[in-house]
Amino acid sequence: MALMKKTWKDTLTVISALIAVYSSWKYYQAARDNDTPPVKKGIEQLIGNTPLVLIKSLSKATGAEIYAKMELCNPGGSAKDRVAYNVIKEAEEKGILVRGEPGWVFEGTSGSTGISIALLCNALGYRAHISLPDDTSNEKLALLESLGATVNKVKPASIVDPNQYVNAAKRASEELIQRGGKGIFADQFENEANWRIHYGTTGPEIFKQMGGKLDGFVAGCGTGGTIAGVSKFLKERISARVVLADPQGSGFFNRINYGVMYDKVEKEGTRRRHQVDTMVEGVGLNRITRNFEVGEYCVDESIRVPDTQAVKMAKFLSVQDGLFVGSSTAINAVAAVKLAKDLGPGCRIVLIACDSGSRHLSKFWKIAKNVDRDITLNEVME
Repeated sequence: MALMKKTWKDTLTVISALIAVYSSWKYYQAARDNDTPPVKKGIEQLIGNTPLVLIKSLSKATGAEIYAKMELCNPGGSAKDRVAYNVIKEAEEKGILVRGEPGWVFEGTSGSTGISIALLCNALGYRAHISLPDDTSNEKLALLESLGATVNKVKPASIVDPNQYVNAAKRASEELIQRGGKGIFADQFENEANWRIHYGTTGPEIFKQMGGKLDGFVAGCGTGGTIAGVSKFLKERISARVVLADPQGSGFFNRINYGVMYDKVEKEGTRRRHQVDTMVEGVGLNRITRNFEVGEYCVDESIRVPDTQAVKMAKFLSVQDGLFVGSSTAINAVAAVKLAKDLGPGCRIVLIACDSGSRHLSKFWKIAKNVDRDITLNEVME
């Protein structure tokens, strides 16, 4: 009898141990499945792995699945965080910038890249010097100044003008280096660190989040880095259709669809603004950058989106989905709807949600807020 009791006790002990092991394993599985993010050791480690969200209103209306890659969830509020960090990292790998030693990052930008650079310079121990058009939105200017960046506002001008904001940034960096200082000109338009980071992170993230199954990808083009890097990654694996959403006045629409960069309304000297004659900031250009050139062969078509459609789409997404987006995201959404109608019901499309509408309150959203909140998608697409 005593032997039977001992055997039963031993059995219970073994069963209890197995239950404990099983419970621990299930807890670990649950934690892993929930993908609880680990503790980060710096703001730079928050960059990337942004969420992908279904845009319910557009999906329901088109019969497609239209998703937004939420790049506005990066710590600096845009996809430019990835580029800024990679530019700095590559400069550090070359020994041009050294952590713990004084150094400057110069850039010419219409806003978002400068904000990302300023944020990361603060986090990594550098200083930011940003040249930008003086008609950039007040929100972006205020952010840059609040982050402690040195801000150089210049008159809007063509790239051929030596005082154009990109040229002004390059000249300022050269002057610092000549005086013996340490610094880099980020050169987001031509620096291939731009497309490489999107090829190495944004593209793989989208591919994994979609389970490798998507029919279309939509992005705008300013520097060309996002659309080049992501489309190169996707095209090497699947046959998704890549669409460049282009604002009015930009030359990419003609370049992709007809092989000619300009038309008469885009001739140098006829536009009122520094890049293209549109209220959309961050995308649109009338020259071929190195970053765009690398991935141009991957872009299947371009869809031109007038400002009127972009403004209405921004209000529609805000009211219908709670997505408060900036102007470049709005044109991507318009292009995604057009692509969905072309590909047909059941297609799966991903667009880039570049930044929040909070950076566009004084310009783009000053107009968008007055759009009727009951606007329909058909009215948006008119």
